[in-house]
Amino acid sequence: MEHYDLVIVGTGSGNSVITPELADWRIAVVEEGTFGGTCLNVGCIPTKMFVYPADVVRGAQEWDRLDVHGPVPKVDWAALRDRVFGRIDPISAGGREYRRSGSPNVTLYEAHAQFTAPRTLALSTGESISGDHVVLATGSRATVPEAVARSGVPFHTSDTVMRLDARPNRMVILGGGYIAAEFAHVFASLGCEVVVVARSGLLRGLDRQMVNRFTDIVRDRWHLRTGVSVQQVRGEEGDITVELTDGTSVSGDVLLVATGRIPNGDRLNLPAGGVDAYENGRIRVDEYQRTSAENTWALGDASSAFLLKHVANHEMRTVAHNLAHPDDLRASDHRFVPAAVFTHPQLAYVGLTEEQAVAAGLPHVAAVQEYGSVAYGWAMEDTTSLCKLVADTSTGQLLGAHVMGEQASTLIQPLIQAMSFGLPVREMARGQYWIHPALTEVVENALLALRM
Repeated sequence: MEHYDLVIVGTGSGNSVITPELADWRIAVVEEGTFGGTCLNVGCIPTKMFVYPADVVRGAQEWDRLDVHGPVPKVDWAALRDRVFGRIDPISAGGREYRRSGSPNVTLYEAHAQFTAPRTLALSTGESISGDHVVLATGSRATVPEAVARSGVPFHTSDTVMRLDARPNRMVILGGGYIAAEFAHVFASLGCEVVVVARSGLLRGLDRQMVNRFTDIVRDRWHLRTGVSVQQVRGEEGDITVELTDGTSVSGDVLLVATGRIPNGDRLNLPAGGVDAYENGRIRVDEYQRTSAENTWALGDASSAFLLKHVANHEMRTVAHNLAHPDDLRASDHRFVPAAVFTHPQLAYVGLTEEQAVAAGLPHVAAVQEYGSVAYGWAMEDTTSLCKLVADTSTGQLLGAHVMGEQASTLIQPLIQAMSFGLPVREMARGQYWIHPALTEVVENALLALRM
């Protein structure tokens, strides 16, 4: 059995645990699938490379409101797909090759790993390895409803749908979360008729006012079927029918299952490694990213409640520091975790919703500012986008921020900064210049509208 100073299972953010401070460590990296993790290969990066062209086409479809007229551009699906993965796939392959032959202190094992004892792993190649430390960064996978799984009908998930040979004419999307919302935007904007089947409505857990408005907007672009579940699936690729619990059915050329993701911890034989997990397979960690087993760490989708790449990267930095500095442990900071949904309109959020502030009994005030109330919003002829803030009246601090509209993921950043560094609402609003007539004035005015 080969023994290492460190064994890392998973090559998403886990691959970056190998910092220069560990240059004299003997390290094993284990990966059973595509090198580089979800974000690089099937998540954040390729999806946004599809979202941006979809944004361009959607914008052209709305030219008339700006007195601009002309033919709406069309997208060459095959060329778009090949451009995206012509860039992504070489990065993945290059990362694998670097770990295989370009890292003198690293040995790459391309295999599935399972614990046989604490810090000891059996590989599907028949080998066994152990380590003084083990880092679990095994990510997550798409969930599939039982009715779909047992049907035998072909379906796609976010892992496969971007590699379709041709853009479908009709698509049924199961799910109402951020993955469903992003792909519905992509395929609808590129000319596909999209039906979204969502058991609990769209984007559950986001600010209710923002979600209600978003739902009203996309109802004109997608066929929405909310409050229903899948009863049965039948057909074949090119002609799939989904029967719903209300007795109706929907049909499409392609079925996309976007009903969420679950951690891969259930595939690691965690009990043998002394690693505790929740019922869904998510590994339990403390604030230092330590599991219940000695010198065994976990990060990212494998252990985090936030299935977000920027959270995985943050936790990776925590683990890397703590491995190199065992006498100066650093805790991960999950106080203000932001997220964005790259659909159309774009949504971004951080902190508490107004509903959560009410449920927590916090003294608070909320304010809503429309994009169309500021000069740049006039230029855009924007009538639907908004910025909503929630603040604590007893401390003057922001509790939450919610933005829906053009560049929401960018506009929210100063609000994330204010929350992270404790900048009070009034000081943020009047303690700096705000460029006029930039779109950021909607943030300024929302701050000023909070009646503290």
